[in-house]
Amino acid sequence: MSQSKVVIIGTGFVGMSYAYALLNQGTVEEIVLIDIDQRKAEGEAMDLNHGLAFAPRKMSIKSGTYEDCKDAGLVVITAGVNQKDGETRIDLLNRNAKIMQSVVGEVMKSGFDGIILVATNPVDILTYVVWKASGLPSSRVIGSGTSLDTARLRYEISQYIHIDVRNIHAYILGEHGDSEFVCWSNANVGGKPFKDVIESMPNHIKFSDLDAIYKDVKNAAYDIISRKRATYYGIGMALVRITSAIFNNENRILPISVYNDGVYDIEKDLYIGLPAVLNKNGVDHVVRLNLDSEETTNLKKSANILKTNINSMNF
Repeated sequence: MSQSKVVIIGTGFVGMSYAYALLNQGTVEEIVLIDIDQRKAEGEAMDLNHGLAFAPRKMSIKSGTYEDCKDAGLVVITAGVNQKDGETRIDLLNRNAKIMQSVVGEVMKSGFDGIILVATNPVDILTYVVWKASGLPSSRVIGSGTSLDTARLRYEISQYIHIDVRNIHAYILGEHGDSEFVCWSNANVGGKPFKDVIESMPNHIKFSDLDAIYKDVKNAAYDIISRKRATYYGIGMALVRITSAIFNNENRILPISVYNDGVYDIEKDLYIGLPAVLNKNGVDHVVRLNLDSEETTNLKKSANILKTNINSMNF
């Protein structure tokens, strides 16, 4: 198995934003693109290859087939279908679940024994479907989860307090969706508790601003979609960050969609956005945060919503 080979399944906006970011950052040695539209995958690979002269490292980029998954260290699934007019969310879930099962069946048939990263929405539920279909340990099947939501949160905070976004540490947890929430109790800026930051910067940020920040983060995707029909650059960058943590064996803590095996006292047998330590083996462990009572309630509510959706599906 190559620890520096990524197979991307789906060459839509998200898949190609991810591939383009991989190329620009020199994250891996080999990228293989797979799509139901083979000619599109070929064209995308050709286009990326023409940028290699300006890339930070030598890289192999090509279109391929599921057989190419055999020695890949990471398979990233961005494929899926959009909601049709009059179609319910559960109908869409069932359609995408069938696609995930078909894709994963082909991936595993190749002899693949690496890590699967899911980016297709609704990501928590579809990551669960992929895990069930793959037969892999839950530590080696993950979803992008709330990694992008968390990046949005850090950006919004940085705009208020005028501190570099990389010095802001805070998490969005729970479902990647409407029931997600901010873990304010564990937020800090450069090690300083966020409560103290607010009290020391009254001209920049107030406690009353926190709800507005949360709503801006939760509605960010809707706001972007209303303007440009889709979001893809941010998630592409988030997927590269996750990829780097795996291939570089970083033991980095990221808020991703992981299997809840009892670390948090919520519904079991589901995937949900939680902070987890990532390395070359996948999820080393889920980080248990000391949540306050409101956050604990919010996490349970989010888990219950995901569990209800899982139980209503036909797969």
